[in-house]
Amino acid sequence: MKTQTTMIPTLIASCCILLFNSCSKSDTPKASIPPPVTTIPVDKGWVFEATPVWADEFDYAGLPNSSKWGYDIGGDGWGNNELQYYTNSLNNIAVENGIMTITARKENMNGREYTSARLVSKGKGDFLYGRFEVKAKLPSGKGTWPAIWMLPTEWAYGGWPKSGEIDIMEHVGYDQNKVHITVHTEAYNHSIGTQKSATKIIPGASTDFHTYRVDWTPYSVKGFIDGEQIYQFVNEGKGSAVWPFDKKFHLLLNVAFGGNWGGAQGVDPAVLPQKMEVDYVRVYKMIEK
Repeated sequence: MKTQTTMIPTLIASCCILLFNSCSKSDTPKASIPPPVTTIPVDKGWVFEATPVWADEFDYAGLPNSSKWGYDIGGDGWGNNELQYYTNSLNNIAVENGIMTITARKENMNGREYTSARLVSKGKGDFLYGRFEVKAKLPSGKGTWPAIWMLPTEWAYGGWPKSGEIDIMEHVGYDQNKVHITVHTEAYNHSIGTQKSATKIIPGASTDFHTYRVDWTPYSVKGFIDGEQIYQFVNEGKGSAVWPFDKKFHLLLNVAFGGNWGGAQGVDPAVLPQKMEVDYVRVYKMIEK
């Protein structure tokens, strides 16, 4: 009995100590978690090799060089409610006299009333960074929607726009001579009203050849028309939602007809056929630093 009596105060004291310690811990503020560090890349002033690492001068005749180009074929609207059916026919795409021509026509095919072509370098010309230059003459007329652009080859960050898009040149026929350069990302795209783009009026966009160019480095995407810079999209260092442009992309050249943008003010079938003529496509390798 003596042993039990002496133990009771000890047990009570121990419980009070544990209770005090427990309350003290709960009152201690938790350390705040620091926000993620944003590392903005440094512009190292990258330059590009003088000789193209990949090019097509279209110095032959027939269909485009199959070692460099493939085709997107079909007429499902291409995500934009476009009206044309894309083919790989000489009727819609052909090389002659040093020029590659994509022609949009009024003709029925597989349930569509118009045909055209969409040329792609996927699997035959895929690039991470570089200078991309295309010399082209654009179509005109309400409903035409030519584009020279780039898409990700692997879609590493998910479907559009998460893996990005680079538009070297876009034009819609109802807004003649206004040329657009744009990028699309998850954070910056037209579907949520945050699109980052630049436009320039180019007199004679559909009567003369002009050069459309993008310089893509780890720091930014810069856009040029006839050698004049009109656009820059800078890597903010905030991850793929803003900058998915650290994966390989490939080139696309096409002429759509109608669609969400091309047909925003209606279409005029009487303007067809219309064509985009391309003198050359050149890709220059970025010199690492």
